[in-house]
Amino acid sequence: MPIDRIPLSEYASRRTKLIATLKGTVGLIFAGKPADPLHDSFRPHPHFEYFTGIVDEPGAILLLDPTNKITSRQVMLLLEPLNREVEKWDGYRLEINKQLRDKIGINTIFRVDALGRWLNDAAKRSRRVACLHPLANFDQPISPDLEVFRKVAERIPGVKIDDQTEAVAKMRAVKSKNEIALIQRAIDITAVGYTAMFKGVKPGINEFAVQELLEHGYRTNGSRGPAYGSICGSGINSTVLHYQANDQEITKGDLICIDSGASFGGYGADITRTVPANGKFNNRQREIYEIVLKAELAAIKAVKAGATFAKIDKAARDIINKAGFGDYYIHGIGHHLGLETHDITPDSPLKTGAVITIEPGIYIPKEKIGVRIEDNILVTKDGCKNLSTKIPKTIAAVEKAMKV
Repeated sequence: MPIDRIPLSEYASRRTKLIATLKGTVGLIFAGKPADPLHDSFRPHPHFEYFTGIVDEPGAILLLDPTNKITSRQVMLLLEPLNREVEKWDGYRLEINKQLRDKIGINTIFRVDALGRWLNDAAKRSRRVACLHPLANFDQPISPDLEVFRKVAERIPGVKIDDQTEAVAKMRAVKSKNEIALIQRAIDITAVGYTAMFKGVKPGINEFAVQELLEHGYRTNGSRGPAYGSICGSGINSTVLHYQANDQEITKGDLICIDSGASFGGYGADITRTVPANGKFNNRQREIYEIVLKAELAAIKAVKAGATFAKIDKAARDIINKAGFGDYYIHGIGHHLGLETHDITPDSPLKTGAVITIEPGIYIPKEKIGVRIEDNILVTKDGCKNLSTKIPKTIAAVEKAMKV
């Protein structure tokens, strides 16, 4: 039976692996808080979700204390205090008891006001703390764990702050069988939305109608919605990489660049197809499309364990450059895919189990032609596997899918 969530045992295994990697160093992972509790749906920091599976506890903190002699306290979860007045508005929460511990699979749970006590004890014992959250640029707020550790180091002489951000990146970049299954489920749901889109696109409708065709297909087939803001750009908008307005009327002869993917179980698909508004590519559109498709297939062929994005990008870029459109390919070949659409990327070549996107494109604003083709690719021990083959992408297949 298809899974719809990561089992608690897998989260526990991830925490055990991270603790072993830390080698006695103390770590903190913050869930974070919603920017606007009234209008924004809360989703925790992906690191927190990856190691706990908890998605409904704003302000929660995971404390990793590998040298604690009490094994059950090497992993501590700290939650915001209960507030029954607030919960009448936002939803009731469980007390700390066996029911809660069984639900989340963590035995040691405290409230966040106990963090100072337990972190102080861990830091004095270990004298080493590790940054796990991605490090911020100089013009951004300091990562939450580094902010706390600086305060700890000011109060406990000899505490050293390590950079262990790559440890989490390497773990998250290699997907488990369960993660791959959830990504595949998201892609399969996406395929249903694309089927509806192929049948429903026509001149005279608004770009938003295309978005609605896709996302209605997602929501009625097991997804809560898109993994990111759907891009449905027609005409000149097809040349805008992250176009979001989706409010222009589609006219006859337009190409429509559609970049969208369903979310399922916390994981998302990321698919791009480019379609002709009237169901048939004209000669110029066909020329550009075939170049992009050839480049995409070459890049997919280059995907294997040990490859780098630079090498894969070159496989596509060489074809586009040779065709004379190098100046119109203005982005990279792809990115990791997982809990985030642009998932965390370690500073290392691809490993078996990575899931990435391959998405070359050519964008010619003066001709109002933008073509991008994107698939989701699993790196296997023998090369790679395209997880999104159900969604038509050859010219013949696209035109056939658009016939009503």
